[in-house]
Amino acid sequence: MKKILTIIVLMAMAVITSTAANDSSSAAKKTLDKAAAKFNIKSGTTANFTITGDKIKQSGTISIKKNMFQASTPSTIVWYNGKTQWTYVKKNDEVNVSTPNAAKQASMNPYTFLTLYKKGYDMELQQTASGKQVHLKAQNQKSSIKEAYILVDANSDIKEVKMRQSSGWITISISNVKSSNLSDALFTFNAKDYPKAEVIDLR
Repeated sequence: MKKILTIIVLMAMAVITSTAANDSSSAAKKTLDKAAAKFNIKSGTTANFTITGDKIKQSGTISIKKNMFQASTPSTIVWYNGKTQWTYVKKNDEVNVSTPNAAKQASMNPYTFLTLYKKGYDMELQQTASGKQVHLKAQNQKSSIKEAYILVDANSDIKEVKMRQSSGWITISISNVKSSNLSDALFTFNAKDYPKAEVIDLR
């Protein structure tokens, strides 16, 4: 009898734990859905950001539209048109052309989360003093972004994105988010603007 009672208790605990996990996952998705909906993806959004990580600290501005982005820091300008990325290194006056994976895109584009969380990640919601924090964990540990924490404030604005890649953790703080009407041409490198730059194709 005791054995049967123990089994029943364990089964009940498993159901309760599973229900709580599902509730947390559902609440986490709703939080990110609401945050993503605030971005004017059709015509464009601009923001300021600061990236910190192992031996990395840089600040700049970013413009995003649909799945494209353009980011600028004191040392680098990056254009991404949804397929090809151009990275202009000011010090060397050179442009590297590549087809980046999700991790490389995320290292310059904090809004990768807009599509990242919708597939291939388990998620849970945690309440912190700074707001709601969604913890994403890749279902496949071979994913380029293995884990992420996304901090959302009371206004459903993204304040911070922290991501774990194979090279370690990077944290991106975000501020001054504004809707804007951006031209698609902004997200493609224009060689005429950098006539002396050396173009290196890494694809």
